[in-house]
Amino acid sequence: MRKRGYYKKREFVPDTKYNRTDIGRFINYMMEDGRKAAAERVVYSALEFIKKTTKEDPIKVFEKAMENANPMLEVVSKRIGGANYQIPREVRPERQFFLATHWIITAARGKKGKPMGERLAEEFILAAKNEGSAIKKKQDTHRMAEANRAFASLIRTSS
Repeated sequence: MRKRGYYKKREFVPDTKYNRTDIGRFINYMMEDGRKAAAERVVYSALEFIKKTTKEDPIKVFEKAMENANPMLEVVSKRIGGANYQIPREVRPERQFFLATHWIITAARGKKGKPMGERLAEEFILAAKNEGSAIKKKQDTHRMAEANRAFASLIRTSS
């Protein structure tokens, strides 16, 4: 168990090309087995693909996609008196980014038949338009939280 007290927030390193911390974080989440150069190549190729196909600023599309995929609520399992309840709660901003990133990456990895950069770009474009698998996952999460809204009072009384 972690000691009680203050948690020091991490300082995130910006990416090399755009000098943005959010893209740097996205690249780190994209990375597998410590292969950061490969993750950077995939993300930058996705942003280039967005620029080529939509004729829009890829940074704006990235920001819009992340904004649309950010969940406001999630459910947390809590055991109270022998029963497990799914209790809805608000999502912290850091966790919102984490969840949105993971949903987009998972959706892109789930598609087959194209290079990863193109799949990731398509997922960004769809998320920017409020469509796609990542948005569906967000809506499912919100729906689950809404369905369990009756249990929201339990979190205050039993903590």
